[in-house]
Amino acid sequence: MIVYPLWHVGHQNEAGADGSTVHVDENGVFCDESDGDDLKLLGFYSTLERVEERVRQARLLPGFRDEPECFYFDAYELDEDCWTEGFVRVPPGE
Repeated sequence: MIVYPLWHVGHQNEAGADGSTVHVDENGVFCDESDGDDLKLLGFYSTLERVEERVRQARLLPGFRDEPECFYFDAYELDEDCWTEGFVRVPPGE
């Protein structure tokens, strides 16, 4: 079964060349939680149509409407492992 987690990024980063906030880059919606971006999970949906409807609804709400292009989602197979190789922590400032 495929599921679609839907996320929104409230941007506060200073990742731009001049210290400005980056919302979208060549890879899509930009997110850097260590630089202040706030990631919100809106829900898990069973179809792309339900994702699109939820985005339409959320764009009317405070906060979300301020950054209407900052939603993203991807398809995931239910019961399939993610983060299979662990991770490392990078200290702030490195």
